[in-house]
Amino acid sequence: MDLNLSGNVALCTAASSGLGLASAESLAREGAHVVICGRTESRLDGAGEQLDTAGSGDVLTVQADLTDRDHVTALVEETVDTFGGIDHVVTSAGGPPSGPFLEMDDDDWYNAYDLLVMSAVWTLRESYPYLRESDAGSAVAITSRTVQEVADGLVLSNAVRRTVIGLVKTLSREFAPEVRVNALLPGAHETARIEELIEASVERGEVADYDAGYDEWAGDVPLDRIGEPRELGDVAAFLASDRASYVNGAAIPVDGGSLRS
Repeated sequence: MDLNLSGNVALCTAASSGLGLASAESLAREGAHVVICGRTESRLDGAGEQLDTAGSGDVLTVQADLTDRDHVTALVEETVDTFGGIDHVVTSAGGPPSGPFLEMDDDDWYNAYDLLVMSAVWTLRESYPYLRESDAGSAVAITSRTVQEVADGLVLSNAVRRTVIGLVKTLSREFAPEVRVNALLPGAHETARIEELIEASVERGEVADYDAGYDEWAGDVPLDRIGEPRELGDVAAFLASDRASYVNGAAIPVDGGSLRS
């Protein structure tokens, strides 16, 4: 299916790895020019090389810390300086520390809010004038299935990510009709984040080893496996396209059917 994204400009945050990178790669395969950011230069360089081979569009990599508002402003400015505008934004962010409520201090909560919420706020605020000018303006926020059903040991993600859903629903009305805004609710996918969570559960003694932790993540998925990052990325690209032109304000699970709500 041709999503008619060739030549469009897509800004994907926190896309040097994981689901952000998967989304950028799906957009690149459709011919879009892709801008990605990340904190680690070496990882960012590797991601840029991967995207260069994915499609016909150009790739821009920008080292940025999404918890710093000035970095986000500079990211958007460099995108516009390079490509002349922005047609699509995909917001993503690394996950906050795992653990139960009583192990989290105030700094953990404030840092999680900056990472998950303010990074999206700043990115969308700075990008909006360019999205509004585009004939294809769209934004997709990658959150988590935990906004609908909490996961044990992930209190920061469970609580803070729900704010992003309220933001998406509000902006889907405030930015319309020029810009569509949607959210994706991924379940477990084979990313470094899942590896970190499994290893943390092993360290806490909750599972015997990595294989047991992996099986636990996949055990309640009707499709009997965790997802491949591309499966999430392809949905993000679809939502950016005119094939999804009447999809606005939606929060779409991509989790193999594991949500029960």
